[in-house]
Amino acid sequence: MKAIKFIIRQTWKIVRTISGDDAYERYLEHWYKHHSDEDGQPLDCKTFFATEQIRKWDGVRRCC
Repeated sequence: MKAIKFIIRQTWKIVRTISGDDAYERYLEHWYKHHSDEDGQPLDCKTFFATEQIRKWDGVRRCC
């Protein structure tokens, strides 16, 4: 039973990573690991996703 739970948990983590659903958690982990000694605070969830949308789609200038 433990093996099945482990497989399900790992599969769920992979699905979240592929879909980008865990992007904010990964951002926070990176921020606290590399930038916490600098002044400032990490972005809140709403601001993070808004800036990610701009970063991903601002340069797209085609129809297909």
